[in-house]
Amino acid sequence: MRIVDLILKKKRGEVLSREEIKFFIDGYVSGDIPDYQVSALLMAVYFRGMDKQETTDLTLAMVDSGDKVDLSSIKGIKVDKHSTGGVADTATLIVGPLVAASGGLVAKMSGRGLGHTGGTLDKLESIPGMNISQTMKRFAEIVNTCGVSVIGQTGNLVPADKKLYALRDVTGTVDNVSLIAGSVMSKKLASGSDKIVLDVKTGSGAFMKDVESASELAKMMVDIGTLAGKETIALVTDMNQPLGNAVGNALEVKEAIEILAGDHDGDLKSVSIALASKMLVLGDIFINERDAEARINEVINNGEALKRFGQMIEMQGGNPEVVNDTSLLPSSDSILEIRSDREGYIQAMNTENMGMVALLLGAGRTKKRDVVDSAVGYWMKKRIGDFVNKGDVLADFYVNDRKNLDESVELFKKSIEIGNNSEKKIKLIYNTVK
Repeated sequence: MRIVDLILKKKRGEVLSREEIKFFIDGYVSGDIPDYQVSALLMAVYFRGMDKQETTDLTLAMVDSGDKVDLSSIKGIKVDKHSTGGVADTATLIVGPLVAASGGLVAKMSGRGLGHTGGTLDKLESIPGMNISQTMKRFAEIVNTCGVSVIGQTGNLVPADKKLYALRDVTGTVDNVSLIAGSVMSKKLASGSDKIVLDVKTGSGAFMKDVESASELAKMMVDIGTLAGKETIALVTDMNQPLGNAVGNALEVKEAIEILAGDHDGDLKSVSIALASKMLVLGDIFINERDAEARINEVINNGEALKRFGQMIEMQGGNPEVVNDTSLLPSSDSILEIRSDREGYIQAMNTENMGMVALLLGAGRTKKRDVVDSAVGYWMKKRIGDFVNKGDVLADFYVNDRKNLDESVELFKKSIEIGNNSEKKIKLIYNTVK
């Protein structure tokens, strides 16, 4: 078998066999197939696409390229949750404790962010003492004790994806549904959970800008999970404005704590409850989402959800008192009020640019070695559809380093469209894909 024959075959739009895909992945990971030939194959895939079976075979070959996590020592059905990402998407920190307090199990491995804010691990590490590096034995102990743990991915989990993604990033082949689906699902399948709930974002702050393309990606990932023997469902949710109000690592932890404590409502809470209820039904804890949601609201109101979050924090070396006193989280040197320059209704937001605002303030990273400032970011005061007067506060900026402050304020204001027409509230959950 020769890689050039696979390139030519895919260039003609033909279907690659499971053996051919495995040959390509194994050869690339071992170094026997060079970058320039893999780049050619990726470009052929980009233009010619892959069918459902090819995408599944690609995903499973990537899973087989490295370690697979064995969660059999955790007794019960483990349900994983994954979001395709967006701005102020702190759902994992809320969903995990909600599911655990309601009787489910969440054994989650997450990554670091490379973009506007840190990933889930960066958010957790803003909690004093929190350790996201746990042995697999300890990981299982934590989940068996309190029902939830979130740790960093193992060093050799899906090495094929790491190599392929780096190459896709520099060859303009990132935005292909099969390649995206394979990348996401390879990590989910290798992480060892029994079932999977996906949150696929769509809108100005998402990778998929329209509902149709987001639904296509959701269907592809659900099909992969199903063909791989793991029951998978997906929600397609909105990212035309930041999901939560907080953008920035410690600020997002603060908002998650407020939601778990029952002190804060909004879109982030609504999506988190929807995801948690799906996970509880998938995990056979409840037979329908209505009963699951009733239990979720109960564990918020009686304090059990917040207690579970504090318990997880303590078992991973962090200070559990943050759930009762968020002033223990990192704080910025100053807080600046960003005010509206005109009156009118907020018609739209460029959410992708609003993510860049957080990056300019120091909340994210553009390179892996960049240091994230946990304390900085901003807290939204207005949402799409709200009326604002000139001089009303649009957001509070939490600032340390001021070198990019003027640029970040200018970009933030440009990202919010204010007009005379009253806009209806945007839809939050578009559909469910099974």
